[in-house]
Amino acid sequence: MLHTPDAGRPGSRRSTSLLPRLVCGLAAAVATASGAADNVLPDTATPLLRCELRYVSTTMRIEARPVADPYTVAAQDVGTRFRFKAVVLGTPERVDSVSLYTYDMAVENAPVLVHEVVLRPPFPATSTIPGLTGWNHVYSSRLGRELVYGCALGTEAAR
Repeated sequence: MLHTPDAGRPGSRRSTSLLPRLVCGLAAAVATASGAADNVLPDTATPLLRCELRYVSTTMRIEARPVADPYTVAAQDVGTRFRFKAVVLGTPERVDSVSLYTYDMAVENAPVLVHEVVLRPPFPATSTIPGLTGWNHVYSSRLGRELVYGCALGTEAAR
């Protein structure tokens, strides 16, 4: 029998039964396990981050695959004003995080980081751009130039 200090006292609300606690514990364990599994992909699916970048009248599409070392990922020039870097940390079976960086290249001491987003699982199930990030608007401090981008996390097979 579970010992609780209030058990047996008149008007006590504490339960001496283990069943409610076991059910709550089991539900929490299932929720935790399912949340941890949200970043694990099927065996045949290789994760792929797709981003669409819009600057002035140009639209660029970039893709990023999982890497173990974020410093090996190169940033992409977007016109002459911005630079964009998308880093997917993980393995071909699992995505641990997605980091997105936007740099302003038209200021003194460039590049200057003006926007950073770090996303962790669970990720949205949609692989349609901008399913992961929504549309983000990033502005240069010089002349107020705007970069708009959106990303989605899918798989190579979902192309």
